[in-house]
Amino acid sequence: MATLTALKEKARQAIDNARLELNQLSQNIWSHPELNFEEHYAHKTLTDFLEKSGFQVERRYKVETAFRATFDTGNKNGLNVCFISEYDALPEIGHACGHNLIAEVGVGAGIGAKAALEAASAASGTESAGDKVGKVIVMGTPAEEGGGGKVKLIEAGAFNDIDVAIMAHPANTHNNMPSPVQHAMIVMNVTFHGKASHAAYAPWEGVNALDAAVMFYQSMSVMRQQLKPSWRIHGVIRNGGTKPNIIPEKTRVEYYLRTPTDAELPELQQKALMCAEGAAKSTFCTMEHSFSDHYANVIHNGPLIQLYRNNAESLGLKMFTAEQCSNLYVGSTDMGDVTHVVPGFHPNYGIGCTVTTHSRGFTAEAGKPEAQEPTLKQAKILAMTALDVFFQDGIINEIKERFKQDMENERALVSSTA
Repeated sequence: MATLTALKEKARQAIDNARLELNQLSQNIWSHPELNFEEHYAHKTLTDFLEKSGFQVERRYKVETAFRATFDTGNKNGLNVCFISEYDALPEIGHACGHNLIAEVGVGAGIGAKAALEAASAASGTESAGDKVGKVIVMGTPAEEGGGGKVKLIEAGAFNDIDVAIMAHPANTHNNMPSPVQHAMIVMNVTFHGKASHAAYAPWEGVNALDAAVMFYQSMSVMRQQLKPSWRIHGVIRNGGTKPNIIPEKTRVEYYLRTPTDAELPELQQKALMCAEGAAKSTFCTMEHSFSDHYANVIHNGPLIQLYRNNAESLGLKMFTAEQCSNLYVGSTDMGDVTHVVPGFHPNYGIGCTVTTHSRGFTAEAGKPEAQEPTLKQAKILAMTALDVFFQDGIINEIKERFKQDMENERALVSSTA
């Protein structure tokens, strides 16, 4: 059989050979931004391409706009490695998180790994690429920007046969972050109820629900100085009333609450709830609240990250150190939930711009030609990492043992704060 070095070269060549088509995929998705669970154009674009590329494609896989594309070596006892593609956009500002590039990375990595395994089979003279090789899977996961597409896929059993799940996310630097801190997150919705009245004729007859919303917002802002530096809170007033001359009888405020671990979230939730209750009491309103759309923190699997780092550095990329990454907070993702189910990681890679994600400026950057070279490199790195998982002796045991330890540590943290 061909050497691992030769197989990695085959993967890189396959990605380079498909670079124009991969760029076109990214451009098509970037030009047609779709919100969570509405990604029908991206779904068709990606699945048609993967089917044409020789993958067995399951469209509308467990979730309407999800898919699973599989290259199966036929070895039922082999390992199954999954590349994750995302493709939903943000309201009003389009692909400001670069999910068109994430889709490209996942598909490109799948093409590269598939080509390498086909070369391994040809070199061995048999139908098998190796006794540890099972399936290469590209999984399309909708609704990362709210809705938790991966959470729904987990609940439906989509990851039951997956051994390793990996992806990469674009960022706004020239540097690359193998394991940034990606928070646990929960959405808090608070509705305040007051009493409508004419704001000029009889204001004393009203109970102003907007006052409660504003006081809640201000209380949360004041509370920030007592929060841990690694915690994050940010919110918007979804409903502030109807007309200035009607005292608002109903308002709604939505907050995202984030902490580095799931274990810390309940404390922050309790603090936020006290702010809401205080605002309601001080304005003579009533309130109701809910917590929903929970995302777990990302657990970057140590052995997998080391493989990723080695492959990235072999292609000349400068990587942030583990210590630097521990001080970088880059938001939340439902990929965190995946890493609580199977070993995985979610690195950030720089596309060379200076604007931040979730901005109109980053939307423009995600569609520029300059984003292509770093994106194709990430596809190569993920494909090479998958080949390490398939062919390096003993590495899967290290990966699974670390995953077991990480899960035990998570449970211990939750128990200690319960």
